[in-house]
Amino acid sequence: MAQVTVTIDGKAYRMACDEGQEAHLMDLGNRFDRYVTHLKGSFGEIGDQRVTVMAGIMVLDELSELQKRVKGMESEIESLRKTRDDALSRVDRSESAMTHALSNIAERMETLASRLTQKA
Repeated sequence: MAQVTVTIDGKAYRMACDEGQEAHLMDLGNRFDRYVTHLKGSFGEIGDQRVTVMAGIMVLDELSELQKRVKGMESEIESLRKTRDDALSRVDRSESAMTHALSNIAERMETLASRLTQKA
C-alpha cells in the first residue's frame, strides 16, 4: 500500500492508498483544500471542524448536482436509443414490404415472359 501526504489548510495528513493512486489522492486533497480556502476567505476563521464540515457539504452538493445531470443524460440516451430502435424497425418493415413487392413483380414478369415464349 502506498502512502502520500496531503496538505489541507496548511496541515499535513499522511494517507494510505492503493499503488498507482498517489497522484489521484493528491489531486483530491488539493481540490478539497481549495474548498476550505474559499470558505475561510468568505467567512474568516470559524474553526477547523466547522470549515471542514462546510467544505464536505459543498463537495456533496456538487456531487448531487452532477448525479442529477448524469441521470438526465442517461434518460436522454435511453430515449435516443428507443427512437433509433423504432426507426430501424420501420426501415426493416419497409425493406420487407419492398422485398415482397419486388418478388411479386419478378413472378409476374416471369409469368409474362413464359406466356410470350409459349406464343412465339
